[in-house]
Amino acid sequence: MTYLYFPGCSLRSTGRAYEESLLAVCRKLEIPLHELDDWNCCGATAYVSIDETRAFTLAARNLAIADHLPQPDGSDPQILAPCNACYMVLAKTHHFMESNAEVRAHVSTALHAGGMTYTGQTRVRHPLDVFVNDFGIDRIAKKVVHPLKGFRVACYYGCQVVRPFSEFDHPVYPMTMDRLVTALGAESVDWPMKTRCCGGSLTGTIQEAGFRLNRALLKEATKRKANIILTCCPLCQHNLECYQQRINRRYGETINLPVAYFTQFMGLALGIPAKELAIQRLFKPPLSPAPAGKQEIHAHA
Repeated sequence: MTYLYFPGCSLRSTGRAYEESLLAVCRKLEIPLHELDDWNCCGATAYVSIDETRAFTLAARNLAIADHLPQPDGSDPQILAPCNACYMVLAKTHHFMESNAEVRAHVSTALHAGGMTYTGQTRVRHPLDVFVNDFGIDRIAKKVVHPLKGFRVACYYGCQVVRPFSEFDHPVYPMTMDRLVTALGAESVDWPMKTRCCGGSLTGTIQEAGFRLNRALLKEATKRKANIILTCCPLCQHNLECYQQRINRRYGETINLPVAYFTQFMGLALGIPAKELAIQRLFKPPLSPAPAGKQEIHAHA
């Protein structure tokens, strides 16, 4: 199975560490990816509030391209969308195209004007789903060369990857990332906010509201004695990592938690060099609480 990789806009800009670590892990696990030719922005979550039909058309163009790229074995194509917003928008578009005749008619007309057709064959996948359910937890555990003992991980899924389309995990209390973290040798912290919204773009629009939502997540993870937060969303990672100092100043606190992508964490356990995982792009690298108070990155530089 070769997955059609849909990087989306974030992984080519603010989420570069996500892309670099994802590609490194897929190479290590020998999971074949082929970047979707001529892909376009999915519209994220903003465009749909402006013009829903055009937003569906924008996203459906990517699905239409993938529809005509079947696997050599004849199986249906599968798009791998790492960004939570991209994953949700593409999955939502597929859902509406299949269940809403009016949407399908409008979108199909627009695609036809561009010489394209939508068949609905393409399945939208998230890397968490692929790693755990296709490659398998047991196989990943056997490839671990640096067990990440000492880490207490708050797995943060964000509000979009399992809602509203809970294709591969529970919509309120997902466990896919938690199971993966355990297989890597770390401890998964039980906490109730793993799908609570971080505020999304509110940090750049209504900042006070965005700060409150981020602070609630950071405080709860600290309360549960987590020493790292892992996420699978570029915007979530950006909010929780980049605004910590400003949140601390605003509320007079001293929260100091590294926030990394789950793919970076996987890569460290699999023995991939830190630079290939873009660890240097993080404000605060995921340092292991090693013996004798010494902290070392669990990877060869």
